[in-house]
Amino acid sequence: MATVLQARPRQFVNTPYIERITRRALRYLQSGFAVHLRGPSGTGKTTLAMHLASLLGRPIMLIYGDDRFDSSDLIGGRTGFTHRRVVDNFIHSVVKTEEDVQQRWVDARLTLACREGFTLIYDEFNRSRPEANNALLSALEERLLVLPPDSNRSEYLRVHPQFRAIFTSNPEEYTGVHKAQDALLDRMITIDIGEPDIETEKEILTARIGLSAPDALKIVHIVRAFRRKLDLTRHPSLRSCLMIGRIVKEHELAVSKDNADFRALCADVLLPRAGKRYEEGAQVLNYLLDQLPG
Repeated sequence: MATVLQARPRQFVNTPYIERITRRALRYLQSGFAVHLRGPSGTGKTTLAMHLASLLGRPIMLIYGDDRFDSSDLIGGRTGFTHRRVVDNFIHSVVKTEEDVQQRWVDARLTLACREGFTLIYDEFNRSRPEANNALLSALEERLLVLPPDSNRSEYLRVHPQFRAIFTSNPEEYTGVHKAQDALLDRMITIDIGEPDIETEKEILTARIGLSAPDALKIVHIVRAFRRKLDLTRHPSLRSCLMIGRIVKEHELAVSKDNADFRALCADVLLPRAGKRYEEGAQVLNYLLDQLPG
């Protein structure tokens, strides 16, 4: 059975940067178009998708892209059997027995969302192989979901008028990511999500973790400067800031150049993301930490 979600908008942190993107995306969704949030990992695409879904006010169906998916993982399939046995003893001396065994059809998440008018969030959809997503083509364009032939139901499902779809994806150069079908991309409106501005990252750290604004700003500056000086296009990100910030808050670490635990924390979170430039990254990070007040 698929689980229907309800968004929790109070967990969302809104800033002018986020508000501008939200207004655009919500406008497209309200007009009936699917929205595609595309950008590097750790930029808040999934959180933004959940926020948009909460604004639509409909139950949410969430799918995570998977290379092992095929079309049945989206639309459903036959699973198990139903067994019916009828015993007719109308004439007491004659017993008539009828038995019928049939496979049972179970809707998957896309079918359920289309039938009930839920909001579908398909997170990192391009981790699924392109052919697995073929069912989406007619659902988004003709508002008709094509199902496998079955004598017990219609092969076509008319999509509910309130059905909406929000997709997220990572860049194609990421490991495990497939090139999305042009036909599918042509049926959605793509918004590129870049690195949030400094104010947005600071507000997220203070609201979600409870850091003081000065400490949050120091962490954001360290992570952004580390990324910029090493010219890292993927990592680190807002996710790195949240990791560092949560541990600082929960273990009461001072954000100071003289705090060995804080320096070790930054090294553990950031240096693995430098890849082959680990030694250079260590020098850069030490320089950045030395700029903090004692």
